[in-house]
Amino acid sequence: MNVANSQGYAKDSLQIKVYTEILYKNNIATEITLKKVFCDYCSKTQNEAIAKEAIRRSDLEKYEAYNRLQNGIKRIATYIRVSKKDFAAINEEDN
Repeated sequence: MNVANSQGYAKDSLQIKVYTEILYKNNIATEITLKKVFCDYCSKTQNEAIAKEAIRRSDLEKYEAYNRLQNGIKRIATYIRVSKKDFAAINEEDN
């Protein structure tokens, strides 16, 4: 019996969880803060690259209706999926 592999990305990629916060004042996003990158095996360079990507993604989502607040802090959990080959290449790049 053949079973379709719908989770094929799991074999050749890594999934890293990141927490960010967006501060809203008068319905305007004023600040995006990185809270935590959950990656025990990341080097400093890889950690910084993942952090930049998380902030970039949060910036793109800051005015989506499901994230918007009148005043307060919106906490966002982001999952960043990257191939193992590309992830290993981050150490070799000069950022």
